[in-house]
Amino acid sequence: MIELKNVTKRYVSLTAVDDVSFSVKAGEYFALLGPNGAGKTTIVKMLLDFTRPTSGSVSVSGIPCTHAGSRTAIGYLAENHHIPSCLSGWQYLLRCAELLDMSGSDSVDQCRRIVELIGMQGREHTKADTYSKGMIQRFGLGAALVGEPKLLILDEPTSGLDPIGIREIRQLLESLKDKGMTIFLNSHLLSEVEKICDTAAIINRGKLLVKDEISAIVKDGDTLEDLFVRLVKG
Repeated sequence: MIELKNVTKRYVSLTAVDDVSFSVKAGEYFALLGPNGAGKTTIVKMLLDFTRPTSGSVSVSGIPCTHAGSRTAIGYLAENHHIPSCLSGWQYLLRCAELLDMSGSDSVDQCRRIVELIGMQGREHTKADTYSKGMIQRFGLGAALVGEPKLLILDEPTSGLDPIGIREIRQLLESLKDKGMTIFLNSHLLSEVEKICDTAAIINRGKLLVKDEISAIVKDGDTLEDLFVRLVKG
C-alpha cells in the first residue's frame, strides 16, 4: 500500500529525512514513531504531496505520490483539525462529499453511515462551536472516511484529548479493522499505539532506527515506550 525507497528530504542545510526505506502492507495498522523533529511530519507531507523528496521515491497503491491519482486512495486527518464554527458536523461531512463529486443521494447515505460509525447520532446537526475536542476529532475522522478510502493517514489523532476521548478514538480505529482499511498513524502516545497497531517504525534525526511487527521488536517484560527511549537515547 505504501512504499518509501531511499527517501531523503533536505531543507537547505537541514536533512529532515535521511535515506529512509520501508513499506506498509494493505490492511496493516502501522505507526510512525519518533521524537519531535525526527522527520515524521515530513514523511506524512511527502505521502500527501505537500512536499516532495529531494531524492528517492514515495508511492501509494503503486502510484508515485507526485501523481494526483495516488491521493484517491487516501483519507487524511491532520493533527490540528478544525471544523468551521458556522457548520454542523453533518454539513461538514456533506461538504467533504461534495469535494469528492459524490452525488446527492450517495453522499447523504454515506454520511449517515459515517455518523453512526463515529457514534455522533443526535449531535450531527448542532454547530461545531458546541463540540468538545473529542467530538471534533470524531467528525475529523469521519471526514477522512468519506469516499471509503483504502488508506487512512492520521497525524496525532488523539492530540489534546482526555483519557475518555483517547479511548473512544482507539475503539473507533479498532472497529475499522474489520473493514480491511490500512492505517498510517503518527503518534506520541506509545501505549495506545501498542494496543492498536500491528507494526511500527521508529525514526530519529531523519534516520530509520527500526521497522518491524511490534510483537517482534518488543520483548517480554518490555514495552514499546521502553524500546523507543532506548533507541532514541542511543
